[in-house]
Amino acid sequence: MSRDEWWAFASEGTRTGMLGLVRANGAAIVTPVWFLLNEGPDGDELIFTTGTDTLKGKALRRDPRLSLAVDDQKPPYSYVQFTAEAVLHDDLGEMLEWATRLGGRYMGEDKAEAYGKRNAVPEESLVRARITKVIARADIAG
Repeated sequence: MSRDEWWAFASEGTRTGMLGLVRANGAAIVTPVWFLLNEGPDGDELIFTTGTDTLKGKALRRDPRLSLAVDDQKPPYSYVQFTAEAVLHDDLGEMLEWATRLGGRYMGEDKAEAYGKRNAVPEESLVRARITKVIARADIAG
């Protein structure tokens, strides 16, 4: 896929990202996340929120490297896999903006504001992950 194609694919509808991280003991973990793509000042980035003291938050503070996969589970099957490096932010104004946009994508515009306020709180972190590599395959079984 071209950049425009994988961007559109990953941004379509309510596709959930499967986030891959490494625990402190070296074990892998994969967990679903709501995410957005953004053209950031230092390149393309993944945006999501997480609890600061959750397994995800702690893992990202310890090791900012992550992997995120997005797929279409219907034939002929397609997917995008991102490799990225995360930075956690605690600015509540910035978090409210992104949490509201995330709520709009996944819960609908009528619930965006409520989800933004629910998730833009001191115990949450905004994750901005600069994308370093993209693998994108379309119509795998086609």
